[in-house]
Amino acid sequence: MLQPILLIEDDKKIARVVKVYLEEAGYKVIHAEKGRDAVDSALKQMPLAAILDLKLPDTTGEEVCQELKEIGDFPIIMLTSKSSEEERIAGFALGADDYVVKPFSPRELVYRVKAVLKRMQKEDLGPAGPLSFNSGLLMIDGHSYEVKKKGVAQNLTPTEFKLLHTLASYPGKVFTREELVEKALGYQFEGYERSIDAHVKNIRHKIEDDPRNPSLILTIYGVGYRFSGKKDA
Repeated sequence: MLQPILLIEDDKKIARVVKVYLEEAGYKVIHAEKGRDAVDSALKQMPLAAILDLKLPDTTGEEVCQELKEIGDFPIIMLTSKSSEEERIAGFALGADDYVVKPFSPRELVYRVKAVLKRMQKEDLGPAGPLSFNSGLLMIDGHSYEVKKKGVAQNLTPTEFKLLHTLASYPGKVFTREELVEKALGYQFEGYERSIDAHVKNIRHKIEDDPRNPSLILTIYGVGYRFSGKKDA
């Protein structure tokens, strides 16, 4: 059964246009006008990805985003009229994989859907096989998209996983934010370099013993980030 794109949008006109463009691109689309209906749909059939309007009639998009992240590891694109940099970063901090501001081009939205799905392809994750660091403290499996800390699986979003895998594949290498945006997001977004900081903060909370004093992902001030874990033989 073809997995659908879950479109969560209460504006029927916008939803109709987006649905047409997505279907023309070959995707199956399930439309939900309310947050609760969207969560129910995701529970019944795991979506390939979700497009989520943050302004919904029955609940907040932020709450729906958190519930969807608990259901499955599929990408979420936030669709909203909130356009400030701080608001975009807040969206990424919730676990969003991309952020589209209204008004938007339906063709661009389709392109972004394709981009986030492409990031989930396991063939483009660098070194094959699981990566193990610090005597098994941290394990990263590029084939199963699984991350374990001290043997316990951690729930990373697709973007968070791609960022961590990119950094961990080259221990000691300093990546600029621009490089990480390109590698993790698939293409360059103007002004999105700071979104990397939000993603790294989320990753640290999941893999570091003390996120405020990280030992695995280090900040190189004025440049970017470096992975400092010791790779197991």
